[in-house]
Amino acid sequence: MMETTDQPEALEAIPKHISDDKPAIRALLLPIKDLRNAKQRLAGVLTPEERFGLAAAMLADTFGAVRGVRRAEKVLVITNYEPAIETASNCGWDILREERQISESASVDFASRFCVEHGVTALLRLPLDLPLLQPGDIDDLLAAEGPAPAVVMVPSRDGTGTNAILRVPPALFPSHFGPDSFAKHRQEAERLHARITIIRNERLEMDVDDESDLRALLRCDLKNTVTGKWLEESGVAARFRSRAVGI
Repeated sequence: MMETTDQPEALEAIPKHISDDKPAIRALLLPIKDLRNAKQRLAGVLTPEERFGLAAAMLADTFGAVRGVRRAEKVLVITNYEPAIETASNCGWDILREERQISESASVDFASRFCVEHGVTALLRLPLDLPLLQPGDIDDLLAAEGPAPAVVMVPSRDGTGTNAILRVPPALFPSHFGPDSFAKHRQEAERLHARITIIRNERLEMDVDDESDLRALLRCDLKNTVTGKWLEESGVAARFRSRAVGI
C-alpha cells in the first residue's frame, strides 16, 4: 500500500540536488552495530548467545536480499563489527569503518553526508533485522523515488518506528531513530515541503525488537530463511510454541 503527499513549495535551505546533467546514483545504507550487543530488549526471553545467534541470522537474511537488488548502484555499510566488514568486502560493497558508535542516527547521518560528497543522489537506509526481506521489496522502494526533495518511508509494524527511509538528497534532514521516529521523520519532511511517499509492506515491517515481534515472526512463513533455520535448530521456536500451548 502506498500513500504519497506532494509538498510543492520547497524551502531554499534544502540542500540542492545533484545537477540534472549528472546521472542518478541510488545507494543502500546498512548501519550495523556489534551483534554481541544486539537485541537487548529480548534479554527476558533469550540468552546472550541466543540474541547473538538471532541477530546474526537476520543479518544474513538481510544481506542475502541486498545481494539481489537491481536498482541500486551502490551499497554502503557503516560499522565497526569485523564480521560484517568482511562480508561486505567480499560482496564488493563500500565500507565506512567507525572507531566507535554513538547512535544509529549519528551513524546514518555521517554516512549520508559522505554519500552527498561522493555524488549519491538518493540513499535508502535499511535496518539489519529484516528476516523476510526480498530483493523486490528494496527495488520497489527505490522505484518510488521522486525528484528532490523527496522521502519514501516504511513504518514499523506498530506504525511508530521507521523500518526503511529513502531520502533525496541523502542528507535532506537529520535522522531520529528511536521512539516515535516515524512521526519525527515525517515532520522533518513536511517542514521542508518534501514529497512524502509512505509504503506499507508486511515483510519490510517485520523486524524483531521485542518478545511480541518474535512471536509475530514465528507465525510467518520462514521457509528458505536463515532466521527460520536458526530458530528451529536453536530450539527457540519449539520453546515459544510450548509456551503458547501452555497459556
